[in-house]
Amino acid sequence: MAKNLLIVESPAKAKTIEGYLGKDFTVKSSYGHIRDLVKSEDAIDIANNFKQKYEVPADKKQVVTELKKLAKEAEMVWLASDEDREGEAISWHLFETLDLKDTHTKRIVFHEITKPAILKAIDTPRKIDYNLVNAQQARRVLDRLVGFELSPVLWKKVKPSLSAGRVQSVAVRLIVDREREINRFKSEAAFKVVAIFGKGKEAFKAELPERFAKQEEAEKFLQDCIAADFDVKSLDTRPTKRSPAAPFTTSTLQQEASRKLGYSVARTMQVAQKLYESGYITYMRTDSVNLSELALNSAASEIVSAYGEKYHQQRRYKTKNASAQEAHEAIRPTYFNNHTIDGESSEKRLYELIWKRAIASQMSEAQFEKTTAKISISTRSEDLVANGEVMKFDGFLKVYLESNDDEDDTQQDGDNTMLPPLTKGQRLALQEMSATERFSRPAARYTEASLVKKLEELGIGRPSTYAPTISTIQNRGYVVKEEREGKQRNFRVLTLKAGNVIKEEKTENTGAERGKLFPTDIGAVVNDFLVQYFKDIVDFNFTASVEKQFDEIAQGLKEWTDMLHDFYNPFHKEVESTIEKADKATGERELGNHPENGKKVSVRIGRFGPFVQIGETATDDTEEKPLYASLRSGQSIETISLEEALELFKLPKVVGEYEGKVMKVAIGRFGPYISHNSAFVSLPKEIDPHDVTEEQAIELINLKRKKDAEKLIKAFDEDPDVKVLNGRWGPYIEFGKLNVKIPKDKDPLTLTYEECKALADATPKDAKKGRFGKAAAAAKPTATKAPAKKKAATKKK
Repeated sequence: MAKNLLIVESPAKAKTIEGYLGKDFTVKSSYGHIRDLVKSEDAIDIANNFKQKYEVPADKKQVVTELKKLAKEAEMVWLASDEDREGEAISWHLFETLDLKDTHTKRIVFHEITKPAILKAIDTPRKIDYNLVNAQQARRVLDRLVGFELSPVLWKKVKPSLSAGRVQSVAVRLIVDREREINRFKSEAAFKVVAIFGKGKEAFKAELPERFAKQEEAEKFLQDCIAADFDVKSLDTRPTKRSPAAPFTTSTLQQEASRKLGYSVARTMQVAQKLYESGYITYMRTDSVNLSELALNSAASEIVSAYGEKYHQQRRYKTKNASAQEAHEAIRPTYFNNHTIDGESSEKRLYELIWKRAIASQMSEAQFEKTTAKISISTRSEDLVANGEVMKFDGFLKVYLESNDDEDDTQQDGDNTMLPPLTKGQRLALQEMSATERFSRPAARYTEASLVKKLEELGIGRPSTYAPTISTIQNRGYVVKEEREGKQRNFRVLTLKAGNVIKEEKTENTGAERGKLFPTDIGAVVNDFLVQYFKDIVDFNFTASVEKQFDEIAQGLKEWTDMLHDFYNPFHKEVESTIEKADKATGERELGNHPENGKKVSVRIGRFGPFVQIGETATDDTEEKPLYASLRSGQSIETISLEEALELFKLPKVVGEYEGKVMKVAIGRFGPYISHNSAFVSLPKEIDPHDVTEEQAIELINLKRKKDAEKLIKAFDEDPDVKVLNGRWGPYIEFGKLNVKIPKDKDPLTLTYEECKALADATPKDAKKGRFGKAAAAAKPTATKAPAKKKAATKKK
């Protein structure tokens, strides 16, 4: 048995490190956290200074058993989890759960998985940093308290099965606020004038800096230019420079991988984790832009070798964020001479992005010569402006150009890559001039990447929380990421050519969205409820101040339990007051009255989602019940119109006939479906029930018949309700209301009715219909009330 047991978080990391250490070391993985707060309400004993009750999950018990055995046999245990707060907490949990002793335990950290880094860490061990542990505990406890106490409030006052979180709720608020800002926005039209001078290779564009609000003004301008002379009024040529961006932090990597590679925030972190564990890059959770001396020297050597001395310019970047967490390096390649790596396509692409960004950060500035020409119009007081830019030295652009979030072209209509030779006073020949109607646009909806950027700007969340926050708000159904088709819009174009002004009306697609974050109706209702009753939870400044307090705890400047008391006491009073006083929130909105019967038409959130209601809710059996209809995909209770709402009541509708029987589309309790000859076919989510065609309906009916035929293995004349079927997890017996497991030694094809009946008789009669006839396990709620204020046993640090 090896003298040393070294424990890391992941098996991939363990495999990489094992190759660097000799036979005296056994390297094992804890597979992340080995314990967590218990799921029950006594997880946190508030009255006893927020002591926690932990448990080892069932899927980690075997890991813990093995690690305990190895730890007892080893002379020294090395805890080598990641070097951030979460990693420090994992080491502490290992120390506690494995019953380790201070004298036989060492804590080591490294930010890259290379042999020199691992050996250096072994030479410089330390003890567990309890300030970092306390900061992680404070975050974990506070977030559990918020979730456990807020969720039951939402169940009672909004809708069952909802949940809330501290950082997630702020992220949802940002998206809801942006959506409402877009909905309130009133687009304004103006005419943009662009002229083209010269011909062929000598042709270039110039733009009028001002825009005309009215078509008449734009047309008057073009008319005045028919007989005008155009002269070069002034020329301004000056050198400009462009500097490279800093190396990647977690946030900027997520943003740039989204823009350049189309990766979601979660996918970026998954791929980066693999690269780190394989030893290709440094630690990927960091808000530092700093590079070590070793990295600076390695980058310099590679730049000079690959591109030449003139391309190298050493730079030291400083982190602007005052609350930057832990002294990490920026994300960089571990070896700069590896321009690429072997591996999956996603890993290669992300690695190359990281390599280019890091190497470019140590390269020379790109040098340009920018020329601005002002062109006078003899019949008008305004000047046209032409810009041209010529690259004199590519510098860092030889390797990398940073993208941005602006969807508009960075190249203006009046910008040219370069201008032809011009002289002051030169007369120019106008080829064409156009005045095009352009519309102002609202702020863009958030992408995952731009939301991360905004959270970082507000000081909300930290490198380890961005990806899980964005995943959580989508998983909870508060936000959706999707594509939406735009709408056709007419715009006017006036063109001056050959002495005539031609008027045209053209069409463009506007408002199309791809990969943007939209709030759902339930997300908006929950947000409004929290804003009304729990202002601090969704207040940007308050949430950022909580993050700063976590930082202070990590630095040993603040007692973590004091911080929790300061937060929890007023928060708990708000919870109690809200449960007692708040009305139920539905987001109800009146749309008007039905044009035929005068009944009220309203829209709100219900148990199964947003819906439209015609008529008042009945209070007794004698009253006429109202009509209901679910909203279509892309519709919102905040923006749906009366006309759009009434369209929803056109279901059920007949879409045609098939085999002499009517096909009807309707919406039932479990969603939209097609009914045909007493059979029912569910509609796929991507098909809107209002738009189903006869051809689609026939195709779906035949597809279901085919699937049903493939599913049936055997039927029995003795009882048509007994069948042997192919299921998701293999063959099984459907015996009336029971699903019965088939023993491994039985062939489904040869089963007799008597054998099926015997197996069904052996199945508990009270079992609910579910997989293999087992009773479906009821999902346990994570919390039904606030954590109990009673003493709970917990291990001492």
